[in-house]
Order: sequence, then structure tokens, then C-alpha cells
Amino acid sequence: MKTDNEACKTGVVTLRPPTYCAVFLCLAVFVLIFVLRNPAQHDVKFKMAPSHPEMPPGSCTFQPLSSMDAAEELLLLESIAWPESPRSSPHPPSLEQTSDPAHSTFTILPQKGGRQWHTGDQLKVTIKLYNFQGLRKKYGGDFLLARLYNPSLEAGVAGQVVDHLNGSYSAVFPLLWEGSAQVEVTLVHPSEAVAVLRRLTSEQPDRIYFQSLFRSNLLSQITTCNYCLRSTQQPLCNFTDLYTGESWFCYKPKKLSCDARINHSRGGFNQNITAMEEKLFKSGINMKVSIRASGAANVTVLPKKKGQPEMKTSSGKSGHSGYYYQGVWRTLGGPTIHHFNTSSSISQCLKGKVVHLYGDSTVRQWFEHLLATVPDLKEFNLHSLKQGGPFMAFDYANNIMVTYRCHGPPIRFASIPVSDLRYIANELDGLIGGTNTVVIVGIWSHFSTYPIEVYIHRLQVIRRAVVRLLDRAPGTLVVIRTANPKALTLYESLTNSDWYSLQRDKVLRAMFKDLNVRLVDAWEMSLAHHLPHNLHPQPPIIKNMIDVLLSYICPTKGG
Repeated sequence: MKTDNEACKTGVVTLRPPTYCAVFLCLAVFVLIFVLRNPAQHDVKFKMAPSHPEMPPGSCTFQPLSSMDAAEELLLLESIAWPESPRSSPHPPSLEQTSDPAHSTFTILPQKGGRQWHTGDQLKVTIKLYNFQGLRKKYGGDFLLARLYNPSLEAGVAGQVVDHLNGSYSAVFPLLWEGSAQVEVTLVHPSEAVAVLRRLTSEQPDRIYFQSLFRSNLLSQITTCNYCLRSTQQPLCNFTDLYTGESWFCYKPKKLSCDARINHSRGGFNQNITAMEEKLFKSGINMKVSIRASGAANVTVLPKKKGQPEMKTSSGKSGHSGYYYQGVWRTLGGPTIHHFNTSSSISQCLKGKVVHLYGDSTVRQWFEHLLATVPDLKEFNLHSLKQGGPFMAFDYANNIMVTYRCHGPPIRFASIPVSDLRYIANELDGLIGGTNTVVIVGIWSHFSTYPIEVYIHRLQVIRRAVVRLLDRAPGTLVVIRTANPKALTLYESLTNSDWYSLQRDKVLRAMFKDLNVRLVDAWEMSLAHHLPHNLHPQPPIIKNMIDVLLSYICPTKGG
């Protein structure tokens, strides 16, 4: 969502406290100059861990930030700042005082002069939130999503939501097709629930924990591992990566050395919220629930008027990357998307290519999709575990190789051998690159329970590796997959809420904005589609994502 006075900020669903563009730019320059001139005065959040593998108890240290990284971090944190809900007392408000989608409404604003709607116009909607007592909310911070759609045309586009910080919001949609266009506004989380998510990140970043098996001869022990481990009398093993500086620690086994570590796996989840807080995450009541229309929920869109200027559809100007029409994704201001509807068209596009996919399970989906749709692409059996990989597939006739490797910890897969735990930056540094090399990166979901600074640092490390790759092999195609919304339960909200994903999505876009990389906008492609949100988007959405990817690889070819 956006706040007022944020017209200078483009991109989908962004939010910042109310500042004017000029003020923000001046502040950004001032912060950058201040940090560069006074590096010692910056409150560094990450401190270098000792190099010895055995550490004293209670350690929670990270690699120090350079002056440039520290300045960038400050600007990123400011750009994703979210309004805080006011508190009238030290205790959270009662449920009756929180946002209620059943009482809230949205209204389509009429065209100026009462004229009709035409393609190329913008549709504006005002949204008013009320609490369970039927009283107007007086403050912002609610997390809303909006889309415009037509089921019969299989058309849809995401809306941009603006937070006016007083309980009212606006949503803006481009009108891109003729016929009916229906508005949908969804309350993902009330502002009070967002406050809980923020508290959890601050107080319980280790609520998802991990384990490692240590084994030597007949002795074995499983211990807890994480970015940060709480203070005990037990010493720690320091597994900080020597090249990336990425930190990782495990409690040291009592009778085994740190070198006896065998694997990495997800341990479990510690839920620690109050009964009142739990009521803020109820499906069908106040979590991902549609808000009703006050009046008509749809408009009829007529053809573009004669002499009407072309709509500016550049994603840099409209803030939208694309839309669906007849179930097919069309970009706005980007390259033309071709449709690779046959296995032969995909094979011809990938002929002579080496495609490396790095990241989480949402990137693994792409590997699985290619394997399922291209019969000549055969997986080589590496005897890898089903979730974590690594995986490799070949089409010898067309000289195609496709690989997948998951990113390094934190990764919530069942079990991964330590030898297969690789950081993306290290893998990129091992590539030769070139015009026949395609690199795909998707990393976001597994960082949701940690402070955003942890994610920022990981992306900074990956970005430097991307820059090195493009410097030595400029013809390499690098594609970044963004985050996407998902189905939410109480558990999913506390560990991987769409609000967490949105924050990381904004950081990801900003981090790679000025590099020669391509973006697959999974956020808008999922939000604009009629299918329900899912951590792993359903096949029609994945097919459109692959079409975007292949259009980047083969911009003049179609299936």
C-alpha cells in the first residue's frame, strides 16, 4: 500500500509514512553522506563472529556492514516503513475495536462529469474501514489487497492501494479491456494483526528453529541451530561461511566436535502469542476476507474513445507490470510475451542453453514444470532428497542442461546433507557465464521470521555476486523471481504471512532495480489471477511465469 504524498514512489503496493518526495530525497542524500563521512558512528547491527568453530555461550553476532551497505539498509528500512497502530493503554485493544471486513465497505468513484468508462481510463475506489462495533477506524496500517477482474474474459489486474492513515484507503486500477470490470478488495490483516507480526519478528525471530545431526562412529547427537541462539551454558559451533560472511550457529554436542556435523533440517516452531492476539488471525472473519461494495461493485468499460491518447502503460509510470486477458499474461511497458504452448517450442528456445535455478521451492516449481512439459528433458538421478535437491536434467539432442539447487540456511526443508548446503553467491561465483547461460534466483519465503535486516544482508551478498558474474560474462541472462501471496492459516500468518512477503518483495525489487537483470513479477501474476493464492501457484500461473522467462531467453521466438 502507499501513503499519501507518495507519487514519486513506483511499484506495486508500497507504503511509507507521509513524506513529500523532495523531503525523502533530501533525507536519503543526507543519510548517505552522514554514514559515509561518519562510519564509526553508525550503529552496526552485524558484528563479525570469531573464526574459531567453538564459541562461548550466548553468541549472536554477524558480519559488519560496510558504510555503503549500512546506508542502503537505512534507506530500505525507511522505504518499507509501516504505520504503527496507536495504543490508548499498555494492553492491546479488544477484538471489538479492531478492523472488521463485514462492517467495512468500498465505493467506486464516478467519472468526472458523470461520463462513461473507456479503456485507457483509471478506475478509483475509496475504502472505509470500521471495527466490530460498527465505528469508523481513525488510523491506518491495515493490509489490503485489491484487484479488478472479469471471469468470462479471464482478465485481471492488480490494484494499487494507498493508505490515508485515517482509516480510509484508495485503490486505483487501469482499465485495460472492454466489457465488465469487477472490483475485489480484500482485508489480509487488520492493523492490529500487523502489530503482532512486527512484535514477533522483534521478540521471537527464532520461533522457527533448525537442527543438525552430529555423528562420529557410534556416537551421535542432534542439536538446535539458527542465525541466533539463546544464551545457555552450552558452547556453540560457528558455521559462518568464510566467503559470504553468512552466519549460522549450532549448539555444540557434548561429546562430539563441530566437524562431526552431518545434515541440516527444520526442527520445529514455538508459538507464543496471547489468546487475544490469536483472535486477530481468523480465516473467514478478519484474515483474507473480502470487503463488500457500497453500491455497484463493477463498471462497464467501453472501447477507447476516438482521439483519446494512448494510455501510458510503462510499468515505471503506472506501477503495474502486467495483466491477464483470456488467461494469458500481458506485460505493460515490458517485452512482448510469447506463448510457448508446445514442448518443441520450449526445446527450440532452450537449445544450447544451460539454465541454473537457485532458491526455494517456488523456484523448484519451475524446474518441475520444465521437466513435466518437455519430454526430451530427462532428469539425471543424483539420488537427491525430494525437497532439497540438487537436481539436474539434460536434453542431449538439443544440448540443454537445467539444474536446481536450494539456497543456504535458513532453509525449511526436511533434511539436507551439509555437503549440499550452498549459498547462492558462492554458486554464482563458480559460474563461467556467457550468452548461453541463464541464471534464475528466487529467495524470500524462508526469511519471513527474521528481522528484515537479515534478508537485506543476504540480498546484498547475492547482488555483489551477480555484479561479478555480469562483469566477467556480460551476456549472461539473470532472472529474478519475486515473492507471491499465499493461503493463510494462523500458523502460516505467524511464520510466512503475506505481510512478511510483501516487505521482502519490496526490498528484493529495490535491491536489483538498477542492475541488468530481468524480473518475473510473481506477486502481480498471482494477485491478478482468479485462482486462489498458494505458496506454490497453480499450474496456469506457473505456465505464464515460464512464458515470461522463455520470452526473456528468446525475445523473438514464440510457440
